[in-house]
Amino acid sequence: MQQRLLVILLPLAFVLVAALGVPLATLVAQQQTGEVYVDRLNDIGRFASLADTALETGRTEALRMELERYEDLYGFPVALLDPSGQVVIGSDGQEELLAHLEDAPTRRVVDDALAGFRPEPPTALWPWDERPLILAEPVGRDSEVEGVIVAVSGTGHLRTAVLASWGWMALLGLLPLTGLAAVTWPVSRWVLRPVRKLDEATARIAHGDLTVRADEAGGPPELRRLATSFNAMVDVVERALHRQRAFVSDASHQLRNPLTSLRLAVENLRPFLRDEEAREAHDDALEEAKAMNRMLNSLLAATRLESFSDAAPVDLDLVLDTRLERWRALGAERGVAVEARVPAGIRLLEPPGGLGSVLDELVSNAIRLSGGERVVLRAAEGAMVDLHISDDGMGLDAGEREDALRRFWRSPKHQNVPGTGLGLAICAELVHAAGGELRLGPGLPRPHSDGYGLEVLVRLPGALSALPE
Repeated sequence: MQQRLLVILLPLAFVLVAALGVPLATLVAQQQTGEVYVDRLNDIGRFASLADTALETGRTEALRMELERYEDLYGFPVALLDPSGQVVIGSDGQEELLAHLEDAPTRRVVDDALAGFRPEPPTALWPWDERPLILAEPVGRDSEVEGVIVAVSGTGHLRTAVLASWGWMALLGLLPLTGLAAVTWPVSRWVLRPVRKLDEATARIAHGDLTVRADEAGGPPELRRLATSFNAMVDVVERALHRQRAFVSDASHQLRNPLTSLRLAVENLRPFLRDEEAREAHDDALEEAKAMNRMLNSLLAATRLESFSDAAPVDLDLVLDTRLERWRALGAERGVAVEARVPAGIRLLEPPGGLGSVLDELVSNAIRLSGGERVVLRAAEGAMVDLHISDDGMGLDAGEREDALRRFWRSPKHQNVPGTGLGLAICAELVHAAGGELRLGPGLPRPHSDGYGLEVLVRLPGALSALPE
């Protein structure tokens, strides 16, 4: 988060510095270009005055010497052109000047000077523009222009000076950026530390650890108030969950003894019943008492399972080694073959309460409720580990599969089979708490009729997909 904040702030600061620096850099280039242009313009203005005198007196030697000395000193040619554009007097490098006269921009500058106009000065010369600076000054007065002084000034020194100025400006511009980065890092760390702690606390609470609390001591006042409110909210949630679990546990324990006494009393009535109808009513009452007892046991088991908060890595091989023979023995009692087709070495994140408890419930349901002949456990490994518990029994239709994950729901096909309708729903919740999912779908083909049995898909994260710390 801190890096993302810097990624946002530093480019904004760079844009701000650039927004100020670009106009300033343009102004520097214009200023230095103007200074060079005025300096060169003064030089050729002096030459124009000398040329005017030379043309009037016919003595051109002094002008020639001045032009050659100027080229030796500054390194660029200067020449006097007549109204037809021919060179009258020039320095030694006049060939270079004549070559530039072939260019249309230079020709326009010379034509304007011959017409008695001083050309417009350049606005700015950029470091990447290698074109020379063309200057022209008319010789004579108004319409009596007798010639024009033309100078082709190289811009290497000017471009270097502009680039150097820009370099110093960029270096000075980096100072506030560096200072901003140096200040932003600790400040953002101070500001975001409570947010980071709050994010970590939220992640741990999402995985069932209600003992964690956010840091209320550090950071800005607004974040400290947020942390205080967050902790108060977690306290309320924790107390509500404890009260809920305590109520279920206490109610189950408090009802266990009266139900046990009621069941014994109903059983003891059996010898005193002579009428067949009364005995049938007695059997029904006894079955209802047993069903209520099973319901209480399921509620207590659900409370114990839901009290586990952490999911942890586990080896699937170890889970199967301790349970597979028990499943096969349970299946043999009911004529159901239990098969396991699981590759070795699979490691996954088990749900709170243990993967074995979830698989016990799913496999025993398949054996008790399916009415089939086979139960097959398969596994496929990847980023998520898929466990398939498939049977070839009576199965459930699409609508029933949607309802089957609700608590206390039981299929009409299983009304005479002992059960509470809690096991599958609790398994789905535990799997979801581990970051996985539980889905129902068609299972194995039925051996003696059309259709398919039921398949329970348990998808859990692989052991490398660890929970956030």
